Amino acid sequence: MSADEADAVEMRTALVRLRRGTGLPIAFGGLMTGGPITGGTGSVRIGELSGTVTGALRGLAIATGNGLGGKALALSRPCAVTDYPVSRHISHEYDAAVAAEGLLSVLAVPVVVRRRVRGVLYGALRTAQPLGDRTLGEAVAAARDVEQALVVRDEARALLAALGGGVGAAGSVTGAVPGSAVGGAIGGAVGAAAGSMAGSAAWEEVREAHGALRALAPRVVDPVLRGELLAVCGRLASATAPPRARDVGLTPREVDVLAWVATGATNAVTAERLGLRPETVKSYLRSAMRKLGAHTRLEAVVAARRAGLLP
Repeated sequence: MSADEADAVEMRTALVRLRRGTGLPIAFGGLMTGGPITGGTGSVRIGELSGTVTGALRGLAIATGNGLGGKALALSRPCAVTDYPVSRHISHEYDAAVAAEGLLSVLAVPVVVRRRVRGVLYGALRTAQPLGDRTLGEAVAAARDVEQALVVRDEARALLAALGGGVGAAGSVTGAVPGSAVGGAIGGAVGAAAGSMAGSAAWEEVREAHGALRALAPRVVDPVLRGELLAVCGRLASATAPPRARDVGLTPREVDVLAWVATGATNAVTAERLGLRPETVKSYLRSAMRKLGAHTRLEAVVAARRAGLLP
């Protein structure tokens, strides 16, 4: 799955949530194609439609400041109008497309990640009536879902870039497969680290990155990027493993928990990082300790490292 395809999946999911949460029959939106909007300039291309009866809105390039969506992009906050064609609060560059779809009441919510605009979501009615606070709140919640997904993807790529040796590796992440140039670069870097940093503060940073990668992987929609993350985790875990590490049959979630425990995280912190309940973390940890023949958290971590499951 390419980055554009992953964007489309995230947007379609958000539009479905927006329609269900707000009760609005029409939703559409898009993300930036050339990077985040900066300096008050840029545009968003409408790529996904839900509930529309024409294709008039598809492909529209919404420039910052133009129309309702452009106003939301420029202000980095939600905006709404009750009667789009006659509203004096927006410019009217896109009236033809809006009229073709018969839209009157429209809201627009920007997608903002780390104070940078990345896209916009719209919800609309074909009747002229006010859109209340609840409707606006649900639309904002849908935009927050997209923002969180983008944050996860950005963090995953940043970690891969850091472990892979720089920007060159990061640039090929979306098209790479496990064992590709990114995986190879990481393997070489980790191999050197294993020889010179094991037990040092620098190696602890590698272990922390391993835990972060394992926490991010299940939340990444793009299967290629997710596979790349898991492949990196495997390389990190095997870097200091003995030649014939034994198979102890830990589940992926049990390894996730141990990866954070290995960094010194408490059950509460581990639960927060993995999106689990503390009781669930305890259950995974107990199960892992039993399989590893360990009686304490420390023994479990040591045994997992000897088995090649953790760096």
